Amino acid sequence: MTQMSTFAAPDVALPDGRLYVAGEWERGTGAEITSVFPADGSINRVLKGASRADGERAIARAKAAQADPAWRGLKPHERARHLYAIADGIEANADRIAAIQTRDTGKTLRETGALAASAAATFRYFGAVLETSDEDLTTRRGDALTLSVHEPLGLVAAITPWNSPIASDAQKVAPALAAGNAVLLKPASWSPLVSLELARIVDEAGLPKGLFSVLPGAGREIGNLLVEHPDIAKVSFTGGTETGRRIARQAAEKLMPVSLELGGKSPTIVCADADLDLALAGVLFGIFSSTGQSCIAGSRLFVERPVYDAFVSRLVAATKALKVGHPHDPATQVAPLVHLDHRAEVADHVARALAEGAKLLCGGGAPEGELYENGSYYLPTILARVTNADRICRDEVFGPVLVVMPFEDEDDLIALANDNDYGLACGIYSRDFPKSWRLGRAINAGTIWVNTYKQFSISAPFGGEKDSGMGREKGRQGIRAYMAQKSFYVDVSGTPLPWAAAQVMT
Repeated sequence: MTQMSTFAAPDVALPDGRLYVAGEWERGTGAEITSVFPADGSINRVLKGASRADGERAIARAKAAQADPAWRGLKPHERARHLYAIADGIEANADRIAAIQTRDTGKTLRETGALAASAAATFRYFGAVLETSDEDLTTRRGDALTLSVHEPLGLVAAITPWNSPIASDAQKVAPALAAGNAVLLKPASWSPLVSLELARIVDEAGLPKGLFSVLPGAGREIGNLLVEHPDIAKVSFTGGTETGRRIARQAAEKLMPVSLELGGKSPTIVCADADLDLALAGVLFGIFSSTGQSCIAGSRLFVERPVYDAFVSRLVAATKALKVGHPHDPATQVAPLVHLDHRAEVADHVARALAEGAKLLCGGGAPEGELYENGSYYLPTILARVTNADRICRDEVFGPVLVVMPFEDEDDLIALANDNDYGLACGIYSRDFPKSWRLGRAINAGTIWVNTYKQFSISAPFGGEKDSGMGREKGRQGIRAYMAQKSFYVDVSGTPLPWAAAQVMT
């Protein structure tokens, strides 16, 4: 950890706190929300969140707008123009978006800039998918021509987390709009501002009024309304597993489809034959970037026994050298956690592990110094002398906390990696590609990285197994998750059905 640096803070006017209710800027009438800058505890904005009445109004307007032939009747390439316009707006405002998200979440400007670029690329990609998607002429098995078409579901509720709001927003809003739906976005109360900035961009891009709302507010109020309301045809949720379970139960009562991207406790594997420099860089990035606040963080590290001691020693030294600093400082690698309450939760996980016998190799508390006094900083932490059955190896910490364990052979490793309730991601470091392939196919996870980590492409589907969720986002098929499939049978024989032929001929 290095000394504090001087840096220039971006001068940006934050959104004024009004909500975007189906195309209209209105003051919320729900519970008060306070957005705090995690670096120093200063208040960004105090606003009123959405109430049930605000949500009901947004849903009614959205229903009318989505049914309007002016939107529903657009040809795919015409709808694509709206997505391209939104992408252009995000790109033109990328620096402003990055600055707002840094204020909201405490992420470094380097990371929030990348997230803004990702959001623009997501809208552009799904516009291109619209331009190039074909319907299906299915194989004939009788006297009818059979076709399959896809139509919008109607109203989609998108519920996004606080850790990467602009990118998460785009991954749900872009395909849902591309599919012809109206979208009601509920961002997390800890990070409402950047989603409201997205609403401004969408509004200025000319999307027809009513098709998009941004409704920050309490889950028990606006969240429950969006899940339970009969006019909501689908919920796409990213967040905690227990909340995801509740949404799934509520959706089951409605027989409504859901997409759930939930928690993770992802294994990272370093084999004895790995390029250890490559592995070291990948492990550090996989767990400590984003201050560990990532569902796919590589939080369980398994190192093959012959290289375990040497690799862990290098890892600890490299971790201690990471720059913990202010999110506006371009040299910062580990920024503050999103909120003091969240830091307390992370600290509780570590304290419990130490009380149960874990060995602290580095970190384990808040950094000291003037820079850190009022912020929600936490040092990158590594724990050893744990077993895969310990709570610290099973619970999602969602912070910069890594557990390290040795493994003996492939069978031992696969059993350890799969012995977890989650199945979101996995990283494998080995020079032996056939081995990496075997391990990747045997490990239960929705994404496997080989000799890298946390690399993403909007064209590659993403999702998890087990308690990490259900359904997939992104990829060409991501748009189909927001559509209903309809089959047509068109007679080409001109002959009456045989069952009634005698009556027809008389």
